[in-house]
Amino acid sequence: MQWRNSKDRFGWLATSLHWVMSVMVVGLAAVGLWMTSLNYYSPWYTSAPFWHKSVGLVFAALLLVRLLWRWLSPAPAALPTHSRVERMAAGTAQWLMYAAMLIIVISGYLISTAKGSGVSLFGWFDVPALISGLPEQADRAGAVHYWLALGLLGLAGLHALGALKHHLIDKDNTLRRMLGMRLRNSTENGK
Repeated sequence: MQWRNSKDRFGWLATSLHWVMSVMVVGLAAVGLWMTSLNYYSPWYTSAPFWHKSVGLVFAALLLVRLLWRWLSPAPAALPTHSRVERMAAGTAQWLMYAAMLIIVISGYLISTAKGSGVSLFGWFDVPALISGLPEQADRAGAVHYWLALGLLGLAGLHALGALKHHLIDKDNTLRRMLGMRLRNSTENGK
């Protein structure tokens, strides 16, 4: 498999970033929702946020790499069997997911730095608090973080359903291109 995207398929870097970040989105959202139920006496009260923030910083770095890579190695063109509506819906959903991920990362940073403290990356070093002390910073950023995370999960679910529809109903190469699988010949699809 090639490392760069081609006109027909995604390269290994794009597919790796896609799947690693997909797992991270679900994991970070699950832990984030679980953290809201913790009380001061929970043994996870301080360690869960520490891990959530550290993994969130790794996610932020991967997001920047992914956006840069998308610019350097554009995604393959949509399959010719995709309708105009499908192409527009997929493109809109993808850019909405990128925007949501970026705003979630920024809002998470604003929550974490509201009191002027930096954000620790696994205890190795702190990302400094460049923005802090804004009026109701933690609460406002927290609301944005929460609602966009739920919205991102919804969009990701629709994205996954669309991929499954293409794979199981249309029997085209949409999902296979992102899984790094051998592409079906268009004559095998009867198209």
